[in-house]
Amino acid sequence: MNWRLPMACALAAVIAGCASVPDKLPPPTLKARVPLAGLPTSAHAGWPDPQWWKRYHDPQLDRLVHMALANSPNLAVARSRVQQAVQRARVVAAQSGLSVGASAQVSRKRMSEHGLIPSKFLGFTWYNQADLGVQLQYSFDWWGKHQAAVEAAIGQARAAQAQRSAAALALQSLIARQWFGWLADQARLKLASERVTAQQKLVHIARVRTDAGLESADKVHQARAALAAARQQQTAFKVSARTRRASLAALLGRAPAQLPALKAHPLPEPHASLPDDAGIDLIARRPDIAASRWQVQAALRQTDVARAQFLPDISIKALAGLSSIDLGKLFETGSRTFALTPALHLPIFEGGLLQANYGMSTARLDAAIAQYNATLVDAAREVSTQVLAIQRLARQREQQRARVQANVRIASTARARHAQGLTSARPALAARKRLLTQRDAAVALKAQALTAGVGLIQALGGGYRSDVSKSTSTTSRSGASHD
Repeated sequence: MNWRLPMACALAAVIAGCASVPDKLPPPTLKARVPLAGLPTSAHAGWPDPQWWKRYHDPQLDRLVHMALANSPNLAVARSRVQQAVQRARVVAAQSGLSVGASAQVSRKRMSEHGLIPSKFLGFTWYNQADLGVQLQYSFDWWGKHQAAVEAAIGQARAAQAQRSAAALALQSLIARQWFGWLADQARLKLASERVTAQQKLVHIARVRTDAGLESADKVHQARAALAAARQQQTAFKVSARTRRASLAALLGRAPAQLPALKAHPLPEPHASLPDDAGIDLIARRPDIAASRWQVQAALRQTDVARAQFLPDISIKALAGLSSIDLGKLFETGSRTFALTPALHLPIFEGGLLQANYGMSTARLDAAIAQYNATLVDAAREVSTQVLAIQRLARQREQQRARVQANVRIASTARARHAQGLTSARPALAARKRLLTQRDAAVALKAQALTAGVGLIQALGGGYRSDVSKSTSTTSRSGASHD
């Protein structure tokens, strides 16, 4: 009858300990669509390819992107974070389930002559102690705590992988933008040099006419001021080109002198449009959205871990080995030793620690959901911004082409009149300058259109594709759902 009181106390402790366990959180609802209503789409427009930069058919751009992906310091940091997350998941997985360890030790000890058992009663002062054994420990995961911890760590690792893809996409986009900017600077520098040459001729004409008394000195001053402005633009494009080259070198993780020789060529034609299923499929094609989804799932599993801390933890330890103070008898039958230790850990009075830990886990979940929603809104904003910019630039380029063609005809007429001796060289040079200015504006708009196209590719995910089925199944196991 003496066993009833301890059992009753243990049962009461279990009931009291489990009474304060919080309820399991309801599954969070995550949106599965990006609001892109009102934007024009194209049924013929495809999603970006993983190597989307090759659509421009530029071997130099291909080489720059390849070098950046191999040598970029920022991308190396992202890779290291992935490795850390993967190894952290392995550590968490290794801490659960059955663990087996072996130990062996031999020691020589001296007994105190004034201890509890004086050595003179034993007949010896020095003795050897040899121990050889195997230890086994197994923790029962009845409440799914270890499983939830492993799934949370795996979710963090997958989030890190998606973040690495986002870092790679950002790097690729920066390389493309800087490269197109450098090509634009080279084209505009050539046009600026032609404007300087034309203005130098106008300065010469103004000086000759002033010396002949046909014009006042103000004409010379005006011509020289225009020449200084043209040279200033020329210098600005040279500095911009050098700056972009230095930026490219930094993105590649190299010094500017180590950058391969760059050869200028005309800018490619921009071609970017929004796929007709962008609003539905964007979630699976944006690495930052995928990372946010994995963060939510990991945070949800962490709440399960925190909740399981309220419940009893049962484990079993077993030991089998040999122990002897006589090395010669270590392997005899009488040296065997065994131990079996069932253990029950039940939190009863934790001073609010469990509640605080659970509250922190739910706060992290709320923060992860808020971050997901913010990422979703940012994705919609970025796509919309780039599409509207592409539309605006397309209209401006069309208008600019008309202006260029009109100035081409004006310049051609001015040259013809000068060749026939009907006018001086000044009208022809002035028309030439205006034409160069309009061509410069056309190059600038084309470069902006290319930049907007790269921005749209980045906003669409740049060819990234997450495993939706795997993500959805993991979400359903963890208790989350998507609308």
